[in-house]
Amino acid sequence: MDDEETILDTVCAISKSVGYSTSRACCGQDTISAAVDSCPSLLLCDVMMPGLNGFEIALQIKKRCPGCRILLFSEQVASALMARDLGQVFSNLGYRFELLSKPLHPSLLLHEVQQALSLSESRAQG
Repeated sequence: MDDEETILDTVCAISKSVGYSTSRACCGQDTISAAVDSCPSLLLCDVMMPGLNGFEIALQIKKRCPGCRILLFSEQVASALMARDLGQVFSNLGYRFELLSKPLHPSLLLHEVQQALSLSESRAQG
């Protein structure tokens, strides 16, 4: 999820090129609704969004779909600082979200996605 169409299109194209099934959303509430309906294995979400920020979206999805892995990304220094602070708050509540920096090279994005999905699979099996 991202509020920039170009980033959404690029991430979906990269993911689909290696066989991942994707869906996309441009706003927080649409993302939450879609995730609750399908409980995805992984959510990629920008931190700085209009309305709900990425952490608020991630928290709502984790409450409803606890097995969903969350990768948050941002390119802004302010959001990185916010992410650090909010990440600690959510960690204290038992939630852990990975934070990636934009721009992300496609090979790094795929590596992070594969790693997150591998962790989900190993937790489901164990």
